[in-house]
Amino acid sequence: MEKFASPGKGNGLRLSKHAKPGELLYRAEPFAYSVTKKRLGGVCERCLRRKDRLLRCSQCKVARYCNLQCQKEAWQDHKRECKCIRNIDPNFPPDSVRLVGRIIFKLLRHSTCPSEELYSFSDLQSNFEKLSEEMQEGLGCLTRALQLYLKVEIQDTSQLPPGIDVLQTFAKVTCNCFSISNGEVQDVGVGLYPSMSLLNNSCDPNCVIVFEGTQLYLHSIREIQIGEELTISYIDTMMPSTERQQQLERQYCFECDCPMCCTHSKDAVMLAGDEQAWKEVKEAINKMTAPESQEEWKQALVKYQALLKTTSTLLPDTNIYQLKLLDLAMDACINLGLLEEALIYGNRTLEPYRFYYSGFHPLRAVQLMRVAKLQYSQDMFPQALETLKQAYDIMTVTHGAEHSLVQNLMMLKEDCEAGITAQSGLQT
Repeated sequence: MEKFASPGKGNGLRLSKHAKPGELLYRAEPFAYSVTKKRLGGVCERCLRRKDRLLRCSQCKVARYCNLQCQKEAWQDHKRECKCIRNIDPNFPPDSVRLVGRIIFKLLRHSTCPSEELYSFSDLQSNFEKLSEEMQEGLGCLTRALQLYLKVEIQDTSQLPPGIDVLQTFAKVTCNCFSISNGEVQDVGVGLYPSMSLLNNSCDPNCVIVFEGTQLYLHSIREIQIGEELTISYIDTMMPSTERQQQLERQYCFECDCPMCCTHSKDAVMLAGDEQAWKEVKEAINKMTAPESQEEWKQALVKYQALLKTTSTLLPDTNIYQLKLLDLAMDACINLGLLEEALIYGNRTLEPYRFYYSGFHPLRAVQLMRVAKLQYSQDMFPQALETLKQAYDIMTVTHGAEHSLVQNLMMLKEDCEAGITAQSGLQT
């Protein structure tokens, strides 16, 4: 893999050899990372893995770890921020403020990182001048928040790393940081992997990034020729091309000219059905907040069901807002233990997911696995086994056979086979 000048895009990455789908092209640990505020207390600060019982930092009472080994390994990153967290208690910094704080402490240690192999932190582009006035003002607010957060450790600019511009650093983070997700593609952290910032965007990419803990894996998802540019999708592509372009322009400061955007591919299907109906669903979804208690989940499910009843004859399941509603209803049912009902909603999502996430896509694989688990819960072992096989065919390409999610899938597959055997025995 090598850096090159990509026409009209600045720098890019390309291969110096041919690659087949499913090849691991690159792996990297982050230059800097932190747990998202939403996941605090639920995952280990070192390895980002979820565990029911986590050890708590005795000083800040916020950071939590799997065990003493993880706590010891994390101490270098946590040592100075620990004082900062204690100093602003009971408040807590936004994700980007905590991450920039960690970056500053890392630069002060003069620590290097293998993920800078092809591109260093100092090489990262900020695109600050291209950001909207609103975005620039927002970064200014974050800069002031950082000053308050760090004041117990850093009182003036002379104590910052030489040559660092905090405002530019926030802009670099905005344009270059990755959301670190768990095996089910749920965000658990944010991190910088400088060499991977060379990857340019395509809404129909030839590569995909997945994570195992903090480690990033870049896999090819189609045939890639020698010298062909490597691309990933910066955002979820299940939105109309105009919305994708607006989001990319706002955060990354470029207009996407990939074939999918230029041809408005799939837009008509995304917005199929009664326009007034999907606009009402879109507005309702945007107003919803994530439920936290069982009572809130019950209330949310009532809202989802009412909307689905209203739109049943007005919107196809391939309409993206109807599809999001089905996903929300499935999640609510799972959280409330209504697994039979969750399966009904889950089954309805599979064909739209196949359409929007065609080929090898981790989101479709995870959705198939979720539905398979629901089928298994209803003793539908043959159906669950077939669904798992579809998920496996995708995941071995997107995640690799050694990924923990694939290992979990294989164990569930064995349980399904045992269930089929048991059912056969009962019938005979």
